[in-house]
Amino acid sequence: MRVGDLLRTEGLDLTLLWGGENLLSRAIGGVTATDLEDPARFLRPGEIVLSGLVWWNEANGRTRTERFVSALARAGATALLAGEETHGAVPADIVDSCREHGIALLAVPAHTNFRVITEVVYRHQWGDLSRRPADHFALPEQVRGDLGRLLDHGTDADELLGRALAPFDTPPAYVLTSTGRTIARTASAPALPAGRAVASLRSPTGATLRVQAETTPYDAWYLHVPQAGAAPPRALHEIAEIIGQYRDHHDRGHAARRRTGRDLIALLDQGDTDAPTLANALTSCGPLAEGPWRVVVTTTGERHPDGAAEAALTEALQHHPATFFAAGTTPETEAVAVVRSAGEAPFSLDEPWPLLHNCRPDTPLYAGVSALTTEPTGLHAALTQARYALATARHTSPTAGRVTTVEELATLESLLAGIPAEVRTIFSARTLGPLADSGTASHHTLLETLEVFLAHNCSWARTAEALHLHVNTVHYRIDRVQVLTGRDLSRLDHKLDLRAALLCR
Repeated sequence: MRVGDLLRTEGLDLTLLWGGENLLSRAIGGVTATDLEDPARFLRPGEIVLSGLVWWNEANGRTRTERFVSALARAGATALLAGEETHGAVPADIVDSCREHGIALLAVPAHTNFRVITEVVYRHQWGDLSRRPADHFALPEQVRGDLGRLLDHGTDADELLGRALAPFDTPPAYVLTSTGRTIARTASAPALPAGRAVASLRSPTGATLRVQAETTPYDAWYLHVPQAGAAPPRALHEIAEIIGQYRDHHDRGHAARRRTGRDLIALLDQGDTDAPTLANALTSCGPLAEGPWRVVVTTTGERHPDGAAEAALTEALQHHPATFFAAGTTPETEAVAVVRSAGEAPFSLDEPWPLLHNCRPDTPLYAGVSALTTEPTGLHAALTQARYALATARHTSPTAGRVTTVEELATLESLLAGIPAEVRTIFSARTLGPLADSGTASHHTLLETLEVFLAHNCSWARTAEALHLHVNTVHYRIDRVQVLTGRDLSRLDHKLDLRAALLCR
């Protein structure tokens, strides 16, 4: 199948934005859907790339566009199919960049599902195969039939993968998520810790195919065969499609559970739900009915309406197989989860969080975790705690993302970090008085002296030594600070006020 065939396919309603006959006549070797800003490591030469353009924004669109389109060019992508739903139209700078890099660009209207395009491509490829003499380079018809029956009977992913690869002596193979969580593996494949699994996905050896589904960068699935040449490429594409069907079955089977979980989160977000209603909502979530619980709140550094935060939080929690949870998204696009914390093992998101960050490195991912609560009526307070810890995480690590638990708020600095920036600014200005204007040299010097003085437990001698000053100079400066701020540094409460004001700057 060639790129131009997609334009002529009835029902897709694609529009050519740029590309000459030479580009439209290029053969399509596969399909990858991605919203990573730099997807090069997941692409194979000859593939078309489907993107909802979630990575683009108006503020720095040209920089992001150049990074994305140049990655497609380096990877040898055949064409870019850009969705119009996110921004209403394909931005002009994407058209310009595709023209510059020689990438055919087709617009996908909001009513056309990416999965339909994927199915058209692979159905066309399989049709080509069926018109050729049968050989060992594609799945035998009997195997296809068996796999379809296994899907209908709800067979687990391990058996499905093993049966699919049986004609090729069942080589080691995996179905892995973007963060290295193992969905399935063949009997000959050793268990892989998440970090090693991610490294294996990025390895240039072997074969890695993305399983097509409506996903975000955080919860995509991949068929991964570490051994080069272990199975024919055409057969692996068919197996990846079968795994995609398995995921559709799996997601549909869990749809009711996700709805009850989202109903629970909506009740928590309201804040005035009575105890019996909360208890009933927890009971509807099955194993989650018994506490104790924690609440986790997650958000990205940008407002993404695509469910990315909820997908990231769900993926992180699924790294703990024994953890029961319910998740949902608030109107403010926060992802919230109620997590059952049974047993003695401490709850931690430290292991999966860096793996999630690597899925979308330019988008910081933050989480706040509440303390334990044993009563359903304590869940709204736990949500408030988690949001406060989340604000602390964003303030502490504004560019790299972070997980903060409410138990970590054990210092004045960490406690203040969760207060909204506007409140911190007002408090600092009112407490420091004229010194809040540190633009003048004299005020800057007094603030520096105050900071060192408090850091050395108000010791005149050690402050003088640290600043290389005479002790009388320190006395003079601190006296000026007290006059300008109206605070008495012999009093503990005034020391705390000034220390907090300095931290709030």
